[in-house]
Amino acid sequence: MKTVPQPAKSLSPAIRFVTLLGFVSLFADVTYEGARSVSGPYLGTLGASAFIVSLVAGLGELAGYSLRLVSGKFTDKTRLYWATTIAGYVINLLSVPALALTRAWPWAAALLITERAGRAIRNPPRDAMLSHATHEIGRGWGFGLHEAMDQTGALIGPIAISLVLVRGGNYRTGYAWLLIPALIALALVLIARSQFPNPRDLEVKLAHVERTGISRQFWVYAIGAGLIAAGYADFPLIAFHFAQSSIFHSSSIPLAYALAMGVSALAALSFGRLFDRFGLSSSAIGIIAAAAFAPLVFLGGFKAALLGMTLWGVGLGVQESALRAYLAQLVPPDRRASAYGLFDAVFGVFWAGGSAVMGVLYSHSLIALVAFSVVTQLAAVPVLLWSAGRAKSPA
Repeated sequence: MKTVPQPAKSLSPAIRFVTLLGFVSLFADVTYEGARSVSGPYLGTLGASAFIVSLVAGLGELAGYSLRLVSGKFTDKTRLYWATTIAGYVINLLSVPALALTRAWPWAAALLITERAGRAIRNPPRDAMLSHATHEIGRGWGFGLHEAMDQTGALIGPIAISLVLVRGGNYRTGYAWLLIPALIALALVLIARSQFPNPRDLEVKLAHVERTGISRQFWVYAIGAGLIAAGYADFPLIAFHFAQSSIFHSSSIPLAYALAMGVSALAALSFGRLFDRFGLSSSAIGIIAAAAFAPLVFLGGFKAALLGMTLWGVGLGVQESALRAYLAQLVPPDRRASAYGLFDAVFGVFWAGGSAVMGVLYSHSLIALVAFSVVTQLAAVPVLLWSAGRAKSPA
């Protein structure tokens, strides 16, 4: 009797949704992380000082995180998850090729901050949609998979910019080329919207939720994450330092960023899996290791800087996988967009404050900058672990 081959089992809708959004993020990151990899040196060529570079980075992160509070509340109230996400992507991505038209640092700074603002608008609704899909496949793994694809784009973007510079192009030429991945990302997010109009349906079993508001543990957790943000030097300042100290050639600085993004992708997958198995305590290892990036990057030579960028990437992977996955366990499903927005607002305020402090310290004492960075990051560990020990999952 002839055996009829059985069709291969298709991927679950949850996996397909996470993967499709992962491709959106991949091409989006090619766009804005490619731009970000040279934004510090580019502002420098337009006459900006180290303080201005750090301030612009800090204000960008402040806009990029504080506006998420508004976006999250708006989304939970209106349920316009896709409309808000798509609007944010349009602002986020089209600001990047517009940088090719700038000739003075204030205009470039305005576009860099606008790009971060667009990212702020789309992240809370997107993360809320992801939280529904990751309920089935494991929150740590789901957010880790998405982040790994995201950071793959962040790896490709800086390499592409570096190739443009090596082949004789300038920063503006690189920004112009980034229009291509921006348009691909926008096309993909529209496809995702058409295939998954109601991502909440992917969370097949919503547990009964007793709590209806934001808990004390949430606030402690947000402050702990904020301490990490305060001590995490943004790459524009790191790139400015690399250019000023001649540790890297200008065309090689994006490659240092690409290295960190590649490491971040692997770290997101690894710490996402560890989170699903051991909980948030497993992330402490990555946070402690990442705190060592500052002395290596700001006080060391070429080899030390490479190791520092590797650890910097590890920290990003932990932040974007395990830390974001755990947040979904602290709040009810109906409040997740607001919770992600609120969490990101706290994170952004700490990031902006820390960036301003490090921008001032850079011009006075690199040792003081390094001490500030390391101490604030390490201080986050007991705060986060206390929150993890006190919280109970609501979903």
